[in-house]
Amino acid sequence: MNSLATAAVVFGCAFAAALAAMRVARRLPEHHLSSESRDVVKLGLGIIATLTALVLGLLVASAKATYDSQDGAVKQLATNVSLLDRFLAHYGPETNELRELLRQIVTITVERIWPDSNARTGDLSLGATRDTADLFYSKVAELQPRTEAQRAVKARAMDLTSEMAQTRFRMYSQKESSVPIPFLVVLVFWLMTLFAGYGLLAPRNPTVVAVLLVCALSMSAAVFLVLELGRPFAGIIHVSSAPIQEALSQIGK
Repeated sequence: MNSLATAAVVFGCAFAAALAAMRVARRLPEHHLSSESRDVVKLGLGIIATLTALVLGLLVASAKATYDSQDGAVKQLATNVSLLDRFLAHYGPETNELRELLRQIVTITVERIWPDSNARTGDLSLGATRDTADLFYSKVAELQPRTEAQRAVKARAMDLTSEMAQTRFRMYSQKESSVPIPFLVVLVFWLMTLFAGYGLLAPRNPTVVAVLLVCALSMSAAVFLVLELGRPFAGIIHVSSAPIQEALSQIGK
């Protein structure tokens, strides 16, 4: 779902509910808005406001955790790439082909996750690099070390290659933290009810309308953050490619 469009719908529903309730309040009999009735309405709004705040807080925290996890995975991948390239360089000139193969793997990965043509549609699938990665692993395993130092380098290179594969699989398995549509519908219903209650009790003047407008914008912004942070490679707020780009620029040097 498009984050901006969804947030705009949430804003429109909440603010429209407030304005509609303000118009309805003019036609209600006076006893419907007596002090006793207002107390009951305020009590109900307090319960709904508490539920909404808890749910939005949990959703934002969960989406931020997803974003931070993917950001950490990208940095770990960049670190492993740099270390692997240096180990291969220390092994000897016979690894030049391997280093070039590593460059190809990282280049394809960057192009698929952060495509220049459309930076909001990152592809975390492994199909494009699987064959090349398998070939790279096989060639590393086929190295014939002649010294103890080369044996140590080969063992570490094998470990780093496995860690890179694990990181990519983890990135793919945690590619997004989507919000179920029924869950979002219930949240919008709570917000509409909440703003309708505010509009019902609020005096009708431009200041009140402006405050309700800002509140509706704030709530829709929270929903926007939840949807954006839950898709770290496919939105306006996306994980930076700077660490992996820096690692790519150092391969072969």
